[in-house]
Amino acid sequence: MSSVSILGVIPARLGSTRLPRKVLRELAGRPLVEWVWRAASESGAMDAVIVATDSDEVMEVCRARGIAAEMTSADCVSGSDRVYEISRRHVADIYVNIQGDEPLLTAVHFRKLLAPFADGAVDVTTLAVPCAADEVDNPNAVKVVTGIDGRALYFSRAAIPFDRDGDAPVAYRKHLGIYAYRRAALERFAALKPSPLELTEKLEQLRMLENGMRIVVAHVEAESVGVDTEEDLQRAEVELKRCNL
Repeated sequence: MSSVSILGVIPARLGSTRLPRKVLRELAGRPLVEWVWRAASESGAMDAVIVATDSDEVMEVCRARGIAAEMTSADCVSGSDRVYEISRRHVADIYVNIQGDEPLLTAVHFRKLLAPFADGAVDVTTLAVPCAADEVDNPNAVKVVTGIDGRALYFSRAAIPFDRDGDAPVAYRKHLGIYAYRRAALERFAALKPSPLELTEKLEQLRMLENGMRIVVAHVEAESVGVDTEEDLQRAEVELKRCNL
């Protein structure tokens, strides 16, 4: 994929409902968005990484820390819509949508995410990791089930698959909120209206599935900590300090 141009985009909305102002909350002396930007930039997987925000405050913090950032419309409904707006200004073959609340992403995550694009038929990819037992019933930990070929069948905040008899060795997989799209797939997604399942579960990737778009899920064993609550923030800080980052 050496001839393919890849742009990473970190949507960073300040108005988070579950954890207010979370992209600017500090972990080990740095705002959360900086940890995510550093992880993405230092992975070497992308040609450039840009923070996309609708907040003047986030822009100021990024500028002060040498982080590439651009303003996007406050009317963007989802992170992918924000990535699409950036794609109108920066032409690339593949766009990586990096959630601004995943500070523990590594180069392995990005390599796994992008590897399926060696197949020219792949248009959208994402990641899944093993789901810890205490997160199976946590609606903030999104679960995913896939076909044998790695194609996403469904994403849900519920525990899927459902172990009806309670005696099956279920290997639950937790979805990581990071996607990569070929340019045409991103354009198609942006042209679609929010779908019924998306509005029900509040998961934008369901818009793609409901409209027949194929998402390939790459499996990674390396865990990550998505920051949605105060407890997540504390867990992420402990892990960052443990890793001496």
